[in-house]
Amino acid sequence: MSESRAIPNAGPDFEHLLAQDVVIAGSVSAPTGAQAIAPDHSPRAPQAGAIRPIETVLRMGQATGLDLQREVEQLLYRQAELLDGKHWQAWIDLFDDAGVYWMPITPEQTDWEGSPSIFAEDKLMMEIRKGRVTHPNAWSQAPQWATNHLVSHVTIEAGDGNQVQVRSRFHMMELRRDQIRHFGGSYRHTLVRDTAGALRIRLQRVDLFNSQATYDYVLQVWV
Repeated sequence: MSESRAIPNAGPDFEHLLAQDVVIAGSVSAPTGAQAIAPDHSPRAPQAGAIRPIETVLRMGQATGLDLQREVEQLLYRQAELLDGKHWQAWIDLFDDAGVYWMPITPEQTDWEGSPSIFAEDKLMMEIRKGRVTHPNAWSQAPQWATNHLVSHVTIEAGDGNQVQVRSRFHMMELRRDQIRHFGGSYRHTLVRDTAGALRIRLQRVDLFNSQATYDYVLQVWV
């Protein structure tokens, strides 16, 4: 159930937008909201430096004769770099058309239907989240904000020429204003090859080591 609150100095047009469940704004001529406060630290602004097309990166392992282990590792490292660099669309493009990002509440969960999850998103939901965190008025993303991911213990559990099951460990440090939060746990990836032979993510399961902990604010982006 939505709650309406009065905003000081808000005109009738602004109050009308707040009454809607979803607000979609058009182009903004000048920075507003969170963008005006801290444009340099917003996840809507990718870090400087060109990134190569994902197809080129994911085929490098095959082109240079590296084995499947190396190819899988490069995909997971690539994923971490895209998240830390705030290249949201490039990160979403790592998933195939049926890809799902899932973060269950407990390690015992076996599916996301009929049970609550922290994240359970297909590519459409990922696009919606991307639009929310890149919106000029995304206040939760305005302060100094950044992440740093480490991925290790990459192990191929099973696989053939078209599908690979992978598990790994991760640690993410999140900076917001002057506070640092730590998230750790395990990844489980189901990877498939697309028509070009590149690995894509069909399912990414994220089991947080501290999923039951109490946090000052909820996660806004993918871990």
